[in-house]
Amino acid sequence: MKKFDQASAQAARARQDSLTKPRGALGRLEELAIFLAGWQGRVSPRLDQVQALIFAGNHGVMAQGVSPFPTSVTAQMVQNFRNGGAAINQICAAAGADLTVMPLELDRATGDFTQGNAMSAQEVHEAMACGADAVSPDSDLILLGEMGIGNSTVAAALAASVFGGEAGDWVGPGAGAAGEMLARKRRVVAEGLARHKPDTARETLAAFGGREQAAICGAVLRARELGIPVLLDGFICSAAAAVLTRDDPEALSHCLLGHESAEPGYQRLMAGLKMRPILSLDMRLGEGSGAAMALMILRGALSCHNGMATFAEAGIG
Repeated sequence: MKKFDQASAQAARARQDSLTKPRGALGRLEELAIFLAGWQGRVSPRLDQVQALIFAGNHGVMAQGVSPFPTSVTAQMVQNFRNGGAAINQICAAAGADLTVMPLELDRATGDFTQGNAMSAQEVHEAMACGADAVSPDSDLILLGEMGIGNSTVAAALAASVFGGEAGDWVGPGAGAAGEMLARKRRVVAEGLARHKPDTARETLAAFGGREQAAICGAVLRARELGIPVLLDGFICSAAAAVLTRDDPEALSHCLLGHESAEPGYQRLMAGLKMRPILSLDMRLGEGSGAAMALMILRGALSCHNGMATFAEAGIG
């Protein structure tokens, strides 16, 4: 695994302190530029090649009636992505990210985790490999997102399994569950937690799913091997990546949280990860949309870091 380059980060900090502004006046923009410098190993980090990887999957737990939409909507939304009609298409175009959408066996949902494991060990391996293979070694930054009807139920189960707490602490409306459906969703997650007691990241993914969550984990691990920083989307994406901390508490040290999801469980997730998101816009769409919005903040941070004059260059002071 590639490590954070302290020398590049220190040099980037020295540059920040020499720019024509009071030290620290750009707030977190300065920290974000230094974070990118350390992981890219460059005093002047760049965002010339940014991949947005959106993984899609279907879930057997949908048999329990946890979403107002049928599983067929997953494939329909994948086609909408490919047609350029979704929010993520517009935001990636504005933010300068190359979007790739990867459906994972949409015609074969994972198992219902209230009845047994969602995936076999081999299925977890294959999905993680798919995520890893999608990461280009030439990328300067990876954005991760997901699509899958029912996957907020899976995300709640994953988060509760990793960080503890009751099902009700983690379950939210997702794509619009309310009333009896929301109560059923809480019961389903509680049943899954009672049935499965995994210890490792792969065991957790096998227990609850799904393929898109496993692919996110594979992409995060591959990016770490290559030293590429990662921008995670909201609750579902971040809950998937959080599974990796079961094996290594520092597994997400090269990752940033793109935005603060409006899903109720996200506050607990942030606390568990000890990470702070870049944006808070009351978004809960998924599909990488919040991460892509945060990319524009990163671009602003690097524009200041790389383009501003130093006091010496400007002849000030």
